[in-house]
Amino acid sequence: MSNTLSGLRIGFAMTGSFCTFSSCFQQAEILRGYGAELIPVMSENAACVSTRFGKAEDNLARLRNIAGREVITSVYEAEPIGPKNMTDIMVVAPCTSNTAAKLTSSITDTAVTMAVKSHLRRGKPVVLAIASNDSLMGSAKNLGELFNRKNYYFVPMVQDDWTNKPASLVAEFSLLPNAIEAALSGIQLRPIIYHSSPV
Repeated sequence: MSNTLSGLRIGFAMTGSFCTFSSCFQQAEILRGYGAELIPVMSENAACVSTRFGKAEDNLARLRNIAGREVITSVYEAEPIGPKNMTDIMVVAPCTSNTAAKLTSSITDTAVTMAVKSHLRRGKPVVLAIASNDSLMGSAKNLGELFNRKNYYFVPMVQDDWTNKPASLVAEFSLLPNAIEAALSGIQLRPIIYHSSPV
């Protein structure tokens, strides 16, 4: 896999599922370890909101340090990604249900949704790492739409607490490198949804 990802220009976009930030940062470090170049993007909420899972400035600094470059945090900064051919593949990790709904409707009001839209103008793959408590309720229709949308791929998901949160799905983040590799070949990793963690 390291040969596949070495030198690959990966847009690494984060949205506001703050409880999964630690897992996403870990995967960003792994991708860098494989020799990938990361173009970091954060939605305005991901970049500016402090929570019990970490301070906004610390999250921003961590992604900047992993990528070795400034983080894109505005629609204006994200717009040139496609025109300047900055990315080979775009990853949204974590991808909230709010962001998935916007992508379904081609709404571009955050740095992340603009980054995806701009990247897609060249017909290149987008990998979504979903993290949402209502993926199997109100958000299910949006995921279904994206499942059938050209150029969209998913990191396989887990029902992380199917007893207490029966509608929740969270990406198995450890499978992100595999999902990227598969997407580059036009393949969706399957199964897409697991009852419990496959690793």
